[in-house]
Amino acid sequence: MKTLVLFYSTYGHVWKLAEAVAEGARQVAGNEVIVKRVPETLPKELLDKTGATGAQQAFAHVPVATPDELTQYDAIIFGTPTRYGNLCGQMQAFMDSTGGLWATGALVGKVGGAFVSTATQHGGQEETLRSFHTELLHHGFVIVGLPYAWQGQMGHEEVTGGTPYGASTVAGGKGERQPSENELEGARFQGKHTAEIASKLAK
Repeated sequence: MKTLVLFYSTYGHVWKLAEAVAEGARQVAGNEVIVKRVPETLPKELLDKTGATGAQQAFAHVPVATPDELTQYDAIIFGTPTRYGNLCGQMQAFMDSTGGLWATGALVGKVGGAFVSTATQHGGQEETLRSFHTELLHHGFVIVGLPYAWQGQMGHEEVTGGTPYGASTVAGGKGERQPSENELEGARFQGKHTAEIASKLAK
């Protein structure tokens, strides 16, 4: 069985969640887990101006995926920053390029899910996740979220991401907050849970 964790990250928050998702997915026996990113679409000048160029060096070693390779995986878990309650432009551009796969039903029956990062607690995490689910449903994915079996999303003692629709983190208005251990644990749970579902369906 093969699982792909596919993400876009501007400053590294989604990348850290992606690594945690992959860590969880690797806990399932016989599961080969690959982490990749989608292509950057912003010009270098803008990335330099916003400080993203330096931040992205931390995960520049992660290979870039192509749409055609999605057919190779049994499960795909997508990670994106939120942009006004929706996917970021880079991830949306990648999804828009999968029309050929949709036309042939190439992804029907695969297991999928999503995880996100927002600047604020109420920055559209659940809306983005549900928007992503809609796109995956058009492709015929079996959607897996982050069930309440993971109790980390039940607490209110600290600021934390984590929704039944998928793992998440709150980055702060200037990106100053890194994913907490609770948020990373939610991502690990989602990765393992998704891989377990995919493994059962593959039998």
